[in-house]
Amino acid sequence: MDLFNQTLNGFSAHLAVSFNPDIFESNIINITLLLGGIIYLGSSALSESLSERQEKIMGAIQEAEDRLQQADARLAESEKQLEQAQLVIESIKTDAETTARNVKSGILMDGKNEIDRLTSTAKSQIGTVEARVRKQISEYVVTLALKRVTLQLEGKLNSNLQQQILDRNISNLGE
Repeated sequence: MDLFNQTLNGFSAHLAVSFNPDIFESNIINITLLLGGIIYLGSSALSESLSERQEKIMGAIQEAEDRLQQADARLAESEKQLEQAQLVIESIKTDAETTARNVKSGILMDGKNEIDRLTSTAKSQIGTVEARVRKQISEYVVTLALKRVTLQLEGKLNSNLQQQILDRNISNLGE
């Protein structure tokens, strides 16, 4: 441990900072001249560099402001176009609803007319079929009646009665 303490004490003795008043020995004049030359020569280069950098920054700021104005103008134009598009969409939607209503009412009207036409046609066909059936029934009844009368007359009809019927029918024709 003693060795360690001695080493630390030895370093601390060498590290002591003290002021040396001898100008020539401490190189204060050389350091001052060097520092003055650096400041004199470096200040113009530094000021030029800072001036160039300031101009670049100002240009970049101006360019950014220009782009911002262009973006604002494009945004305003886009918002205007969006409004117009929404108006057109609303108009199309209204027109579509109106067209849908008109088509629906047209389809319903056409359907009603078609139903009425089919009903009328069906009634007409039913009437025609009924008339045909009535005619057939009537003809059948007449045929049956004639057969029955024929059968009855064949059994009862003699030549004298036949002559009377013929005479009567001939006289009726003359009138």
